[in-house]
Amino acid sequence: MAKVSFRQQMLQAREDAIVNAVNRLLAEKGFDAMTVDEVAADVGIAKASLYKHFPSKEELAAAAMVRVLQRARAFLDSDAVRQLPRAADRLRAMARWALQVQLAGEMPALPSQNSTLRSALLQHRDYLDGLNDVSEHLGELIVQAQRDGDVNPALPPELVLYTLYALACDPVAPLLKSTGQYDDERVIELVLSTCFDGLSAR
Repeated sequence: MAKVSFRQQMLQAREDAIVNAVNRLLAEKGFDAMTVDEVAADVGIAKASLYKHFPSKEELAAAAMVRVLQRARAFLDSDAVRQLPRAADRLRAMARWALQVQLAGEMPALPSQNSTLRSALLQHRDYLDGLNDVSEHLGELIVQAQRDGDVNPALPPELVLYTLYALACDPVAPLLKSTGQYDDERVIELVLSTCFDGLSAR
């Protein structure tokens, strides 16, 4: 394995800091309200230095989205998830992880249909590859959970997939947390119960 130079290590560390800052700002403010100046200030570098890593605001946001998809795939591949006995358990674990990331302020908000970010993401190869990879893996789990009778087989699998993606950015969890009545774990349990068990009385 080739040794990474000190300069390369420093560049990577700066890039990681930039992506982390973008991630926080996207979660807090969304793409339209976030500015490149804010990102540079958060990292403590000049805007010109930031542009050496990412040439546009859209590229900044795409890098944050790619990072979250990488984290999601790593979680799905973890021993803790792989050892769960049923596909539905793995889906629930994934939803729990996404809610934990969201409540920690680390989940970038999904772009709206008419967003310039959405248009840029549809042209971004790393983002599309990551999204397709995670979606394919979740899709297989959804179909298996439907075969097992744990997820309603009458629902189109893509609807279940989109619901899980929406859950990661749904404002319900932060709103519940903001009331001060529930800690993070209770918020997550309430949202998961609503998603997986429904609203009907049992």
